[in-house]
Amino acid sequence: MTGGEAIVAGLIANGVDTVFGLPGAQMYPLFDALARNIDRIRTVGARHEQACGYMAFGYGRSTGRPGVYAVVPGPGVLNTTAALATGWGCNTPMVCLTGQIPSGFIGRRRGHLHEIADQLGTLRSLVKWADRIERPADAPALVAEAFRQAQSGRPGPVALEMAWDVMAGSEDVPEAGAAVLDAPPKPDPLAVSHAANLIRAARFPVIMTGSGAQDAGPAIARLAERIGAPVAAFRGGRGVVDEAGPWGLSSYAAFRLYRDCDLVIGIGTRLEMPTMRWANMMQVATRLDGGRSLIRIDIDPAEMGRLEADAGIVADSVEGVMALLAALDGHRAVDNRAAIEGARAAAAEAIRVVQPEIDYLDVIRDVLPADGLLVEELCQAGFASYFGYPVHQPRTYVSTGFQGTLGYGFPTALGVKVAHPDKPVVAITGDGGFMFGVQELATARQYGIGLVTVVFNNEAYGNVRRDQETRYGNRLIGADLVNPDFPALAKAFGIDTVSVDSPAALKPVLAAALAKGAPALIEVRLQRGSEASPWPFIHPVKAY
Repeated sequence: MTGGEAIVAGLIANGVDTVFGLPGAQMYPLFDALARNIDRIRTVGARHEQACGYMAFGYGRSTGRPGVYAVVPGPGVLNTTAALATGWGCNTPMVCLTGQIPSGFIGRRRGHLHEIADQLGTLRSLVKWADRIERPADAPALVAEAFRQAQSGRPGPVALEMAWDVMAGSEDVPEAGAAVLDAPPKPDPLAVSHAANLIRAARFPVIMTGSGAQDAGPAIARLAERIGAPVAAFRGGRGVVDEAGPWGLSSYAAFRLYRDCDLVIGIGTRLEMPTMRWANMMQVATRLDGGRSLIRIDIDPAEMGRLEADAGIVADSVEGVMALLAALDGHRAVDNRAAIEGARAAAAEAIRVVQPEIDYLDVIRDVLPADGLLVEELCQAGFASYFGYPVHQPRTYVSTGFQGTLGYGFPTALGVKVAHPDKPVVAITGDGGFMFGVQELATARQYGIGLVTVVFNNEAYGNVRRDQETRYGNRLIGADLVNPDFPALAKAFGIDTVSVDSPAALKPVLAAALAKGAPALIEVRLQRGSEASPWPFIHPVKAY
């Protein structure tokens, strides 16, 4: 096999069905091998390498399976680093495949095509694990190791590089096999017992979930009912428990209960809400404030040292919660349901002032089925969706997490739709962020990716403009935008398009676009500066 063929054999052995890629000279052997396995792996191209990375992120984030992409080395792989950083921040399994300059030139700094000083070192600074395949015969083992690293323990992005000449060279190669994932650590009985005692003593526990809880929904719902605790998440853990069900709450509704909370149970989460969003973002918290106790369930033992817990259970979220349930057999919780419903109703009423964002989000939620997927973006409607868009099922709300990667939303949503061709997917984006990847309208059209994108056009970087107005004496710089005619631009790409200026007008248009199943762009026209700030509900305690 050639090196490229050996890598593709490893991908097939690990169940990969899609690769997002942009071919180039150093990657020809890999893409030729993909072309000869087109019946086993679909290759989706792009107009910019960053879209390859973001599409792989969307695939991995919405499925829990590794999203795979392949790009040329040097500037090509550097164009994907924002996606890798986002995958790292969101604990998303991704596999980056890239080339290298010819093996004899590596480290010599002669200026070969696409050479950078230390590509492998650069990748290692961004991802969970990275390595170089030195020979075609090494590819099966290293591809399997990449998939093991991406999925074992705390998931995350990984990278493999192979030199130009090695990828084209050939030799006998061992048969490829699937990665054998690490067994998760077993919950420590003493830690579980201590946590159970804290729960028995609590008056009002609150459960907070993160990305690490996405596969533990049924168990967490049972725990919530057993101990009478609401369940809330900021971004990554949304939909683990239905936010319209008896125990699930929006982040803002949970904040309204937090003053009465005496115990937090964090499951697969960094606990950004209580330590940063509900406290001073500029000060490092080592414990929860207000004398509240903290139980943490996390597969990453390092988390227990980042925020001190009264009881830390190092385990997979499902196993950790099931162990707690067993330890709490016979426990009778305080009935907090009236308080939970009161917080839900009060929050729903309070957030109505965030207009017109909430009305638009209501329309999208009404049109999308429970299993439909929403990809938010760093725009006013996207920020408002943190608390104003109920999420009903796991992995149906895709966020950039703490990275706040402006421009990620549209290309990420393309990857989400490729992963879920039979489910409706909506991307919401601002005009500023959309222009980061607008060229990928061509990708949607070429590959028939039936994503519906809603572009909120307020002719500004809305957050920047508001902050300059209110905090910097109205000295505007770099905030206002001159935009293209978005419907005309979409038509030029062969994309279905329409423009609306009200939530009532959006509803039938969005429903029709989703029903058609073809790529579509809907422009929502807004007056510059007309959107209410969502931040009082994201930072309900004025902390900066």
